[in-house]
Amino acid sequence: MNTTTSPAPPPAAGYSASRKWATFGICLLLVLVPTLDLTALNQAIPHLTADLRPSATQILWIADAYGFALAGLLITMGGIGDRIGHRRLLLIGTALFGATSALTAYAGSAEQLIAARFLLGVAGATLMPSALSLIRRVFTDPKERTMAIGMFSGIGGLAVGLGPVVGGALLDHFWWGSVFLINVPIMAVVLVAGSAVLPETRSPVPGRLDLLSVPLSIAGVIGVVYAVKEAAAHGLGAEVGGAALGGAAALAAFAVRQTRLDDPLIDVRLFRRVAFSGSVVTNMFAMFALVAQSLIFSLYFQLVLGWSPLQSGLAGLPGALGAMVGGAALAPPLIGALGRARVVGLGLALSATAFALLSQVGTEVDYFPAVVGPMLLTGLGIGMVMTVTADTVLATVPRDRSGAASAISETGMELGGSLGMAVLGSVLNAVYRHNVELPGGLPPGAEDAARDSLAGAAQAAAGLPGRLAEAVVGAAGRAFVDGMQAALLTSAALAAAVAVFALVALRGVPKVIPEHVEPGAADGEEVPTGRAL
Repeated sequence: MNTTTSPAPPPAAGYSASRKWATFGICLLLVLVPTLDLTALNQAIPHLTADLRPSATQILWIADAYGFALAGLLITMGGIGDRIGHRRLLLIGTALFGATSALTAYAGSAEQLIAARFLLGVAGATLMPSALSLIRRVFTDPKERTMAIGMFSGIGGLAVGLGPVVGGALLDHFWWGSVFLINVPIMAVVLVAGSAVLPETRSPVPGRLDLLSVPLSIAGVIGVVYAVKEAAAHGLGAEVGGAALGGAAALAAFAVRQTRLDDPLIDVRLFRRVAFSGSVVTNMFAMFALVAQSLIFSLYFQLVLGWSPLQSGLAGLPGALGAMVGGAALAPPLIGALGRARVVGLGLALSATAFALLSQVGTEVDYFPAVVGPMLLTGLGIGMVMTVTADTVLATVPRDRSGAASAISETGMELGGSLGMAVLGSVLNAVYRHNVELPGGLPPGAEDAARDSLAGAAQAAAGLPGRLAEAVVGAAGRAFVDGMQAALLTSAALAAAVAVFALVALRGVPKVIPEHVEPGAADGEEVPTGRAL
């Protein structure tokens, strides 16, 4: 297989400082808006449900259509960007994202909303790989690149926490479509500014796009993500097993095909580099922990403590703020002092400690000492991890392959988020169902709903007499806290295990990875970015 490309000329001389930072500002908007949109949807679902009257299955597709399209197309879009240019692809995606946001806001039926959410995912898949590739291209100084990626990762972490706050604030004053409509003017600004500022970046020898690789990658990723989500929601079964096997088979066929192409969609031999594959796996766990903690505490604040959606969103902000500080402010200087492996190990150790502290939270809590400190600690650790691993992924591949590398990293993060929901959600639900002790005298339908989940118990209690309702809510809250504590202790153990893995996998990665990567590195030649295990 011939993947050798002509070395791209160093771009630093062609970019003024003002253009570099204007490009960076646009890229920050592009990580902020889609993430806000995704997390704000959770706040909007009760409102749009009352308006559009979707079925239970349609509600699931409203929530999942965006993520399935995004995850399935990231690899394809990263490869397309490397071929046609990331500026061009990003501007096309920005226009599509803005237009589809308007369609989503004014959807008149559940079917229209599902279709619009799918198109949003298609557009979103163009943005992240292109934004990271542009950052890699314009920031050619290694230390400056690490700082930029740290800020990029930090803003992404902040957006996870800001989404519920922004969504709650909008829904207090406007209809559910406002959480999508707010994207339109922001995307218009990005489109105009990006057309004037963004540089074009593409592979100097782009090659053709293999049309069989595209459906194989889409089917493989969607099959695996769907199986993970369904296993979390409904348990293992024939449908889940079929999706998992089909997805795994498609991914295996995709990987084999890439090794036989002169112009692969992604060079799967990148995974031979311990620095690259170790960073992808570690980054995947970071998103695993961040998404799962966000969901668990959102339910805890609202359904156990009885806080409003806006209050619960604000209560989750310390973790997001910690992620921004850890990623943007702490990680870059710590890399120089400790090295990449130790920074990642330290970040995961902080997170493991924080998860263990949070597992002590009960049905009543003094928020500031018991929750704020550990949440900040978790965010700091996860932010450090995400910055180091994202920078390592981008720095250990040739610049003209940065779109595909970014897509692999982003796909891993999407899978990590799904796995976090599945694994920790399953632990929480299993403990809840085992420990819930409901009072006698419940109607059969109400008892089944209350035994199924905390949300089901809250709905069942709404139709019961006062004292009986209080008993159901109290029993469900105690069982949920038991499950939450088990899930958090599981997170602590996993974080500690991944810390050990990262210390080994990244131990040979230099503190400063030179910007220039020899073309031969793409062909599997050894480069000084990690030692074999």
